[in-house]
Amino acid sequence: MTISKIAIFTDDAGWHGKQLQQAFKELGYDSVFVSLTQCRFNLENQTLPIFIPEFETQLPAAVFVRGVPGGSLEEVVLYLDFLHALKILGIQVYNDASAIERSVDKAMTSFLLHHAGFATPPTWVLRDRELALKIAKEELSKGHFVISKPLFGSQGEGIRRIEKLTDVPWITPSHGVYYLQRFIKSAGEGFCDYRVFVIHGKVVATMRRRGKSWLNNVAKGASCERVTPCEKMQNLAIEVTKLLQMAYAGVDILEDSAGNLNVIEINSVPAWKGLESVCDMSIATLLTQDLISQIKNNPD
Repeated sequence: MTISKIAIFTDDAGWHGKQLQQAFKELGYDSVFVSLTQCRFNLENQTLPIFIPEFETQLPAAVFVRGVPGGSLEEVVLYLDFLHALKILGIQVYNDASAIERSVDKAMTSFLLHHAGFATPPTWVLRDRELALKIAKEELSKGHFVISKPLFGSQGEGIRRIEKLTDVPWITPSHGVYYLQRFIKSAGEGFCDYRVFVIHGKVVATMRRRGKSWLNNVAKGASCERVTPCEKMQNLAIEVTKLLQMAYAGVDILEDSAGNLNVIEINSVPAWKGLESVCDMSIATLLTQDLISQIKNNPD
């Protein structure tokens, strides 16, 4: 393969994009930021059936997916079509479209975890409002709080905890879909969970996140502490990453009061700024090294 530039798909390069670009540069590769909204199929062209800005004469050597834009169903499907097509054309896509589809949709993530027998909170996903409210009331009657989440989303946005019957009417759908999950209290005092970062089947870094409230997202003010995960937690993070067939992932794990490890979420486009603030390593370097090794190990 003749090495060309690497495309970093993102609509907001930010700190993470700049870290990736610098890491690629240190490995001897140029990279450019491209939005999937600017791509198009051009099927009269046999050589380059996908138009990507900055790659008008040659497809990228590889693609690093840092973000998939939101939009209508048709728009999002088209963006994922581009990623699927690039993989069919022999381009390394990191993470690929299938991995993103399995993880960005919380309903499918929950189903796959449950189906494979991994511990994850009881979850209900449905359209019927009356039934959603009934489920929430039944959970409250059993002494459980209920988390209402958007089906798509990250960094704690749009999440509400239902704690009492008067909260129930405030449950709102996300584009007509209700995603309800039993709230699991973490072990010990306060609120915390773990972000385990997995690259190529190996845990490279782990942090404990302590939330100011029940939300443990760094974007919501949680503090970070580097920890060494036990073997059980490491194996769990690796296994669920393999289940969703991800090249890399940020796996969120919560230890409950009984000592059980629950998988809360699996992120195919994880942030790592908080993690890197407490770990003496460059996550971007590890990610780019892994992607470049895949290019070299899978030449045309």
